[in-house]
Amino acid sequence: MAVRAIEWVGNETGLLRLLDQTRLPTEIEFVDCRTVPQVIEAIKMLRVRGAPAIGVSAAYGIVLAAHAATGDAESFRQLMREADEALFASRPTAVNLGWALKEMGQVIRDVASRPQEERLRALLDRAREIESEDQEMCMAMGRHGGPLLDHAKNVLTHCNAGALATAGEGTALAVIFEGARRNPGLHVYADETRPLWQGARLTAWELVQNNVPCTVICDNMAASLMKGRRIDAVVVGADRITANGDVANKIGTYSVAVLARYHGIPFYVAAPSSTFDFELASGDLIPIEQRAAGEVAEPYGVRLAPKEAGVFNPAFDVTPAELVTGIVTEKGVISPVNADAIRAMLR
Repeated sequence: MAVRAIEWVGNETGLLRLLDQTRLPTEIEFVDCRTVPQVIEAIKMLRVRGAPAIGVSAAYGIVLAAHAATGDAESFRQLMREADEALFASRPTAVNLGWALKEMGQVIRDVASRPQEERLRALLDRAREIESEDQEMCMAMGRHGGPLLDHAKNVLTHCNAGALATAGEGTALAVIFEGARRNPGLHVYADETRPLWQGARLTAWELVQNNVPCTVICDNMAASLMKGRRIDAVVVGADRITANGDVANKIGTYSVAVLARYHGIPFYVAAPSSTFDFELASGDLIPIEQRAAGEVAEPYGVRLAPKEAGVFNPAFDVTPAELVTGIVTEKGVISPVNADAIRAMLR
């Protein structure tokens, strides 16, 4: 994809430029972030989204915080601590956010007593490394996962887990793109992904940009396609995976996994090792973000439901490990999916 979703512009005193994904697919606009509150606003409003992309953006947000933290070591630590806490609270489900902030926190501890110029240089270097590492992990996931689609004609994906959600080619879409390179006849069904249509607006846009044949379907059409033997595999991303292999991903993923199991269709999850949360034993412990009622009842300012009606709008659901055929990571494919197999692959 020629358009970069995340880009640091300039040197140590530069800025973070984000592709505003709320404007896609009809408009390509960018948001320039020069402060931590601007990065937080971009994360909360889904201008930048996808667990890896949020992590990379938060790392650069720490660099922006350091621009204003020019005092002695103690005041520097305090201001950076406040920035870390604010960024961490911006979206509670995606674990890559916390992982990236921990990585940046180690640098903060190492450089707190150094001159400001050295602080900024070290923080920017680590943020760039996190971005580069994510790009490399995306390529590796494509290499490991692409062969899973060698004999597939049609693959289904839910939400968006491509270059817009990462610093590289994506997680689920990296697998699909490599699958399409190996298997040129591959066709993709993209769930629209209500209530914000990330599949219709973003995934379909990325597939078209990369010349991969695709068809957008309503979320409630997947079962009919599966019954008609028109889907050969499902590939999705993840925002958090617990120690036992339970997967948190965009709301609606769980229902797709249940349908896939019933119809005997392999259900794959693609995620880097930074998405695994070994501190949580199971998906029951994952905090699920609740979003505004207007996203469901009044999308884009058009009232679809009575004002008197209540709205339930969780951003994510949890798919139990037993419904997951395999998890594609940068280190290989974990299958079967259980705590022992995950530890053997990642630890």
